Parts: sequence; structure tokens; C-alpha cells
Amino acid sequence: MAAAVNTMDYSQLGSDLERQELEFGASPASPLLYCQLLAVYVLQNDLCNAKFLWKRIPLGIKQNCPELVLIWHVVQKMWLKDYAGTYEALQKEWSDDVKNIMLAVEDSVRARALRLVQLAYSNIHANEFATFVGMNVDKAVQAAADAGWQVDNITGILIPKPLDPPAAPPIMNEQHLSVLTQYVTYMEN
Repeated sequence: MAAAVNTMDYSQLGSDLERQELEFGASPASPLLYCQLLAVYVLQNDLCNAKFLWKRIPLGIKQNCPELVLIWHVVQKMWLKDYAGTYEALQKEWSDDVKNIMLAVEDSVRARALRLVQLAYSNIHANEFATFVGMNVDKAVQAAADAGWQVDNITGILIPKPLDPPAAPPIMNEQHLSVLTQYVTYMEN
């Protein structure tokens, strides 16, 4: 398991932690296992499994592990799509056991927010964009410029770089055309 944390293979780490939780059976697992598994679920943006895990964790462990409660606070903010609150909840002093995972969570949330802005906005004010990506305005404008966005320093308007169009659907070959012809013939009769 330590190897998965060191190599940052979080999907493998998540699978290992789930397996370990199952091996504990009816007895509660360690607080470390719960912290890491909850953090991995947050990283994978798997908020449903994070909620189910929170419900499985015994009350005694929740009360005695403040870091677990801090990670749960991040889940709650993400569930509400409160970007500013999410970044604020992520700005904690994490233990070495979850620090790398939570830094990856912050990067992942920021990348998703950036993509969301690219999809949803034709232009956005720098202050709003800074809130979405959890940076101060100057850093957010610099990040937008680095991503190839147009920046109007006078008005503070950012124009996102258009996303690449989706790949063209594959051209049907003769076998596909034959199946389609049979289907249409069947429907007509």
C-alpha cells in the first residue's frame, strides 16, 4: 500500500484500501485506512462512495480522528459545488499519510473547474474565474494566459481558449451498412 502512495497510483491505492476494509469484516478498520480511502474517493470525484463510506465509519472513529472530519468537510463542499468553500477546506495542514492525496485533490478540482469554465463561458471576469479556480486574481489571470486564453487587462475579462472539437465519428464500413439495411428492412415489414 505504501508503494501505491509513493508512486501516486491512486486508483490502485483505492482498490487496495477497499480490499483491506472488506478484510476487516464487521470490526472497524483503522482511522488511517478510512482517511486515505475517503481522500481517494474525493480525488476520484466519487462523492457517492465517499458518502457511503462516511456512513460506514463508526462514530467513535469519527470523533477521535479530526483529519477524517476535515476530509469529510471537503466532501460536503464538493457535493454542494461550493468551489470557494472547497478550496478553503483544502487549505489545511494534512498529515503525511494523506498530504499527497489532498494536494492531488486540489489540483484535480482546479483542473475540473478550469474545464467547466471553458465549456460554459464565452468570457468571464477575472474575479469570478479566480473564485472558480481557488487562486488570487493575479495568479488566476496568469494561469489563464498560460492556458492560451485571451486576457483583457483593462476590463479584466478572460476569453477561454475553445476546446478541441470532438473526434469525428468513424465512417461506417460495409458490415455496418449491411446490418443497418437489415434492420431497416425488418422495421418496414
